[in-house]
Amino acid sequence: MNTDATQQEPAGGPATGWWTEAVIYQIYPRSFADANGDGIGDLPGITARLGHLTELGVDAVWLSPFYPSPQADAGYDVADYRDVDPLFGTLADADAMIAEAKARGLRVIVDLVPNHTSSAHRWFQEALAAGSGSPERRHYIFRDGRGPQGAEPPNDWQSVFGGPAWTRVPDGQWYLHLFDPGQPDLNWGNPEVRAEFLDILRFWLDRGVDGFRVDVAHGLIKQADLADWQEPQEILSGPEVDKPRPPMWDQDGVHEIYRDWRRLLDSYDGERILVAEAWVEPAERLARYVRPDEMHQAFNFEYLLAAWTAPAQYAVVTRSLEATDAVGAPTTWVLSNHDVVRHASRLGLPIGIPRPNGIGIGDPQPDAALGLRRARAATLLMLALPGSAYLYQGEELGLPEHTTLPDEVRQDPTWERSQHTERGRDGCRVPIPWEADAPSYGFGPTDASWLPQPPIWAEYALDRQRGVPGSTYELYRTALRLRREHGLGAGALRWLSSGDEVLTFTNAGLTVLTNFGPAPVPLPAGAEVLAASAPLEDGAVPTDVTIWYRA
Repeated sequence: MNTDATQQEPAGGPATGWWTEAVIYQIYPRSFADANGDGIGDLPGITARLGHLTELGVDAVWLSPFYPSPQADAGYDVADYRDVDPLFGTLADADAMIAEAKARGLRVIVDLVPNHTSSAHRWFQEALAAGSGSPERRHYIFRDGRGPQGAEPPNDWQSVFGGPAWTRVPDGQWYLHLFDPGQPDLNWGNPEVRAEFLDILRFWLDRGVDGFRVDVAHGLIKQADLADWQEPQEILSGPEVDKPRPPMWDQDGVHEIYRDWRRLLDSYDGERILVAEAWVEPAERLARYVRPDEMHQAFNFEYLLAAWTAPAQYAVVTRSLEATDAVGAPTTWVLSNHDVVRHASRLGLPIGIPRPNGIGIGDPQPDAALGLRRARAATLLMLALPGSAYLYQGEELGLPEHTTLPDEVRQDPTWERSQHTERGRDGCRVPIPWEADAPSYGFGPTDASWLPQPPIWAEYALDRQRGVPGSTYELYRTALRLRREHGLGAGALRWLSSGDEVLTFTNAGLTVLTNFGPAPVPLPAGAEVLAASAPLEDGAVPTDVTIWYRA
């Protein structure tokens, strides 16, 4: 093993607060727990299952959108930011859920979707009725078309979900939607839009939420000339610090917006936070979102996408810590969420063949056993890193992607807009299993489930894993307990080895070793193993295994 005994500690005055080292659990409300039996998860179901999260040992929850919505994009098309969709309950149910979470010591983060609204939003309907040049249209990005009679879109931008990013309205103008046509982009150059979202923030802060996960945080400001972009549409902004960025992503003007929001949140008691969903590379540009007067956290998607090799993991961890340390912010680690293939399946694909857009029938299928083995090792590695970490519901059960969903049940707009070339994200959104022998595996009181659950869900159910030594659920509980007891989130990483096959580092008095190589690695003499992602073999650490130990 090569030795690289370098210390990585924050430069200057690092941020302090609960969020700098918290483990936060993402709830996808449709798929967490269904209280009324209609097959769709809801807020009362979440409230009834909060005990699971305190038993697991997380610090906070983040809920994907539950606002009124036509559900063109599973609730990320918001029609009213100050209410709850009847699918999920009522505002009273939201208040009860927040109160119960607080009573259990859990903080609550809600989703905010500021890049676009639903086409059913009052503002957009008023814009359609008011016509070209009206104040109502200036809430969104309407433009005249190009070519004869303006019959061509204003530019060549493409939607992230596939197809053109412009739709024409009956009077001949076009509106921009970087996602689904039911998600028109807001015009953040309009002061009325900025004032409206400050008021939305106040509405939820006054109801007691502890923060906001900000959807498409890098997309609010567009380049003023809406210049053509000849490159394929990618949600990432680009891998080089000074390379010209796509005109729709990561424009410098977004930072003024977040400074205004930060001032508002800082005026409230209790350390309320902002979390950026910013698909931005490289790490130095992502770090700009978490400067001291802007957001508190930004998901580290470069880490999520990194290959399962020692050099790739070493590079992304080192680069990430250096970038966030430079601005005094924590790094925010994540391996799965509602937009990507679950890491228990993603890591079961051949290295170097990522599938970020869904796996389905006819696609190369992951090796389930290998994927879970690597996922457990990856999670144990992630939870030992200093900073904050996010978990996606069901990963504590080792849930894989549902890769055999029939095409006719798919609901992700990517499936239709890509002309059935991308399977979409439904496979990671299937309702999770609580009880192996119950209807809908305990998701709800009936067999109803908005996406079909596979028969293998029984073996992953919580009641089959609770109290079972070596189960994925008990591994997560052990890791979260040890992380808290040893203060790993607030620690500092010191690399001991960074070779081609093994990574070893220390943090807060523990040593962490991950074996990526083909041969077992001997355990140091006298080492006391506190956690292992899989059993040791004759005192050695096997391939695709992470251990935490004390020398």
